[in-house]
Amino acid sequence: MLEHAAMTNVSASQPPQDTAAGPNRKAHPSGWLTRLERWLMQRLLAALGDPPLTVQLDGAWRVSTSAQGRGLKVRLRDRATLWKLFWDPLYQFGEAYADGRLDVEGDLDDLLTRLYAHRPGHRSGLAQLRRGWHRPRKNTLAGSRENIHHHYDLGNDFYALWLDEQLVYTCAYFPDPAMSLEAAQVAKLDHVCRKLRLKPGERVVEAGCGWGALALHMARRYGVTVKAYNISHEQIVHARRRAQQEGLSDRVQFIEDDWRVIRDPCDAFVSVGMLEHVGVRHYRELGAVIDRCLVPEGRGLIHTIGQIRPLPINPWIERRIFPGAYPPTLAQITQIFEPFDFAVLDVENLRLHYALTLKHWHERFERAAEVIRQRLGERLVRMWRLYLCGSRAAFQCGSLHLFQVVFARSASSAIPWTRAYLYQPAEDTAKEPPSREPRPDEASSPHGSALVA
Repeated sequence: MLEHAAMTNVSASQPPQDTAAGPNRKAHPSGWLTRLERWLMQRLLAALGDPPLTVQLDGAWRVSTSAQGRGLKVRLRDRATLWKLFWDPLYQFGEAYADGRLDVEGDLDDLLTRLYAHRPGHRSGLAQLRRGWHRPRKNTLAGSRENIHHHYDLGNDFYALWLDEQLVYTCAYFPDPAMSLEAAQVAKLDHVCRKLRLKPGERVVEAGCGWGALALHMARRYGVTVKAYNISHEQIVHARRRAQQEGLSDRVQFIEDDWRVIRDPCDAFVSVGMLEHVGVRHYRELGAVIDRCLVPEGRGLIHTIGQIRPLPINPWIERRIFPGAYPPTLAQITQIFEPFDFAVLDVENLRLHYALTLKHWHERFERAAEVIRQRLGERLVRMWRLYLCGSRAAFQCGSLHLFQVVFARSASSAIPWTRAYLYQPAEDTAKEPPSREPRPDEASSPHGSALVA
């Protein structure tokens, strides 16, 4: 609990100096109401882990958790916003910021990082109760289409303003943190392809293909044929246009349909950035789809945002940005594999790569903010600024993670002996020696465990 002195640096009868007085200002509330509000704010900040910051209600009072927090201020424009925050802070913070009823004086990235860094390791009883108020939307066939339309069909022009030139809307891979976003996204595409050990002539199924960058990269660089599925009409139209322009329409087929209908036999199954939209209750169904498609010696890779404990997604993000989304834990992801005798070969966590990706996206978004404001309005600019900054803070502080999981059938011996192939120079990728089973004298080698991360 914070000391009372830390909570009362402005007298109840003496408004903050930086609040403009004027003839139209409402009369100051009674002392008991001010004391109650300050006490409630103290309790709210304590529940959030006492992050170092100042909260100010315009024309009334100011609360600071510590001297270090006075350089970063949250300003509430009216009393109704304050009481909404008391009642449902995780949802109402986003609503108030988007509407301009809550402003941040200082760096928004810094504020959100402080909030995530000081978050408590448990959820209160009231927080558990609030979960019932925000039921996530379902990922049925019809529900998934509606959810995806809400997020991805804002328009290709919107995403082109701040993504890389190929519109890759998933975590980039930075072998060198100083490299450009464009180079890091190409590095990610190659990283995925190497993990799948693609060979010319193989058949690949991609579930959730975005604007088509990975499918086209696999066909162009690795000589495979691809069937890529997506239910976002805007993305499919763009991907088909790219395939035609690049002369790859005979090797890449973009199919506007749900992952549940996939029945194509394949040597490799890949899903990058789709699992967050599937829902845990459908993981066994996804496993059945992979099981009926993947050949006995096939390989698979799932790339997904995740978390280390099964907590619900932020309700404001689920309502306003990513309806139906949920970042799974590794234990939940295995529900895809275990019923169908798939073995996990490798897990890599690219958490800090995603934090850096989001830094690039946010910087580009801010450079395009005025154009976006003119096209889509101030509220959308504020919503997406909060989403990008909040996501970066979550990855930076370890609230969110990025998992790449490689898998194969448990009896498959077509797996590499070491992980060295992942880091060969790009021109040597196609020269990887074929996988082989160990000789009898190697069977008891302590190095016989393939692809241990």
